[in-house]
Amino acid sequence: MNMANLTERQKTLLLLLIRDYIDTAQPVGSKRLVEHYHLDISPATIRNEMAALTEMGYLRQPHTSAGRVPSEEGYRYFVSQMMHNAELPETVQHTISHQFYQARPDVEQWMTLAASILAHQSQGVSVVTAPHTQQAKYKHVELISTQGRQVLMVLVMAGGEVSQQILTLAEPVSQERLSQTATRLNNLLAGLAVDAISAFSVRPDALDQDVMTLILQDMRNTISRTSGELYTDGLNNVLAEPEFSESDDGRRALKLFGEPSTLQELLARTTTNSNIGGLQVLIGGEGEWDELRQCSMVIARYGVPGMATGTLGVLGPMRMSYARTIPTVRYVAGLLSDLVNDTISGE
Repeated sequence: MNMANLTERQKTLLLLLIRDYIDTAQPVGSKRLVEHYHLDISPATIRNEMAALTEMGYLRQPHTSAGRVPSEEGYRYFVSQMMHNAELPETVQHTISHQFYQARPDVEQWMTLAASILAHQSQGVSVVTAPHTQQAKYKHVELISTQGRQVLMVLVMAGGEVSQQILTLAEPVSQERLSQTATRLNNLLAGLAVDAISAFSVRPDALDQDVMTLILQDMRNTISRTSGELYTDGLNNVLAEPEFSESDDGRRALKLFGEPSTLQELLARTTTNSNIGGLQVLIGGEGEWDELRQCSMVIARYGVPGMATGTLGVLGPMRMSYARTIPTVRYVAGLLSDLVNDTISGE
């Protein structure tokens, strides 16, 4: 559908009608547009334009009503106009960033807070996945002699994850030799990911070999352990909306929140190829997600590419307040990216 075919007047009327419908959830008639927006056009002309917009697929007419409501195409047009100019008021930005900087520097706190802020600002249901280390990268290892044949191995990854475990060696080894092994491995492996480390074949020393095997095991565990836990908030916000209280479609969408694996798959598939901070708006499930037929989702990725990334988003009725939700999702994604970045660079 070519949006360039719309005249300026049609564009204006379409945007006003959608804005009105988002506010009221009531089909919008020509008389309402003239009176409410003080338009300098006759209701008859507006009726003709609305008929043309319906013909083009941007509006539809519910059976029982003389007014029109936006179609999915109408919303897509509205969102394409909103995407770049929707700004979050500065006072709201300050409030949000203040809440984050007051929170403990703790991933779980950040996730809970992000979910709560998104739900509150958008009046929708929020979902946030914890940052997931796509590539655990080696930073350094320490080997500390404890007693007899036992050694404490402390492994630090580039994303800040730390794991400790006790190794039992075949025979006691001096702290000096342990430190030399750690130094050798640190020089050899710094900054490398699992695949690169497992490809190493030159390992002259049996102790190096044993420690390296355990390092790989640990790194693989870290990757599977941090596969992005889900945090959600705001289910009550949408339960009151007519789309959700009066139809099964709305309830089907909310069931997603009781099925974390489906929700994670949806988030993963929609953001796989998007840039950090890049926003996506799914309207009516985009023909792919049947559960979202009556809903819209605004989703963004955050984090540091190649190191640790997560996803956040808001689900609401198709007539959600895009003007509020889009900049909120964008802003919170930016804040979380900064926090993840600071954690990785050790600030």
